[in-house]
Amino acid sequence: MSEARSPAEPISAARRVVIKIGSAQLIHADGSGPNTGRFEALAADIADLRTQGRDVTLVSSGAVAIGRPRLGLKPADTLSLEQKQAAAAAGQARLIQLWDQALALHGLTAAQALLSPGDTEQRGRWLNARNTLSTLMALGAVPVINENDTVATQELRFGDNDRLAARVAQLIGADLLIILSDVDGLYDRDPAQPGARHIPVIETVTPDIAALAGPARAGAGTGGMATKIEAARIAAAAGCATLIAKGAPGRPIKALLAGGRATQVLASGTPERARRAWITGAEAAGALHLDAGAAAAVKSGKSLLPAGVTAVSGRFARGETVRLLGPDGEEIARGAAGYDDAEARTLIGLNTADIETALGYRRGAGLVHAGDIVMSETGRTP
Repeated sequence: MSEARSPAEPISAARRVVIKIGSAQLIHADGSGPNTGRFEALAADIADLRTQGRDVTLVSSGAVAIGRPRLGLKPADTLSLEQKQAAAAAGQARLIQLWDQALALHGLTAAQALLSPGDTEQRGRWLNARNTLSTLMALGAVPVINENDTVATQELRFGDNDRLAARVAQLIGADLLIILSDVDGLYDRDPAQPGARHIPVIETVTPDIAALAGPARAGAGTGGMATKIEAARIAAAAGCATLIAKGAPGRPIKALLAGGRATQVLASGTPERARRAWITGAEAAGALHLDAGAAAAVKSGKSLLPAGVTAVSGRFARGETVRLLGPDGEEIARGAAGYDDAEARTLIGLNTADIETALGYRRGAGLVHAGDIVMSETGRTP
C-alpha cells in the first residue's frame, strides 16, 4: 500500500484503456432487464475518452443476466451450465444492440468480439485476436468484448469477466484497466463494518492484500473483490495499472476524473517491457535469414517484409518466437512470427502485393510485424 493519489492521474496518462463493467451495473436491481441509462452513461464516458485521443476497449458482462427473462428464467433460479449457455445466447444479441445504440448517440460504432481462453493463451490465436482488436480501434470502432459463454465449458473458461478484462489489457498492450464495480475499491475489512478503511493505492498484490479481498461472492455477476484483485495482479504483470471503482450512479469515468474514490493497483513495469518478455521468454523455434536491406529496415524499427528474407530455418507455428539473422548469420532481433514456417518459405523474396496470390489469403504485410520485434543486444544501432 502507498500514499493516496488521484485516480485522474492514470486516466490522464493512459494511451489505451480497457473498461470492464459487471452485470449488476447494467441491469435493474430486480433482474427484470437492462438499465439503458447505465449503458448511456458509460457510453458518454467512452466518447469523452475517445475525444481525448485514447483507445478504448470495453469488456461487458450482462449476457446471461439479460438473457434470463427473455427465456423465462427467473433471477433467483439456479441455472445449469446448459441454461447459462442458452441465456448467454439469448442475451448477447440484446447486449451488443444496447451498446451499439448507446455508443451511436456519440457517433461511435460498437464491434462485438467473443473470446475464449485459447485466444489469449495460444500464440497464433493471440496474434489473431490482437490484430483484429487493434484494427477495430484504428478504424474508430469500440470493441465490446465478452467471453464466448454459449460454447464455453466449466473446464475451459476465464471464469469471470474480471480475469477476461485483464487478459484483454495484456493482449492489446493497455496502460490502464478500469474495473467498475458496486464498491469504490478495496477496504481493510468488509466496508459495511464500522471503521472500515478504504485502501487507495496498492503497490503490489501480496497474499495479505489478496486475503483482504475475501472469497468470490454470488449475485448478478460471477466474481467479487477477490476476482478484481486477481485481475489487477494479472494486469500489473503486463505493465498495466488498474483502477477499481464504482460503476453507478452517474458517469463513473467522469467522476474519477473529478477526484472520485477508487483503489489503484500500480503496474509492474510497462506494456513494452511485458511485450519484450513475452517474445524473448520463449525458446526460438526457428530463424528467418535477412538480406542487408531487410536487416537495416528491422534495425530502424520497421516490419520484416518477405522481399527481404533469403531463407527460413526450423519449424515454427504462427506466433512462435523466431530469430532474425543478418547477412552474416548474426542474430539482430527476435520476433513473433506472423506466418508459420511453411508459409514463410513460400513467401521468400516476394513483394507484399504477391502474398495473397501465393497463399490464397493474407494475414499481414510482414512476416514479422514491427510491434512484435525485439532487438537483440548485438543488433542494436549504436
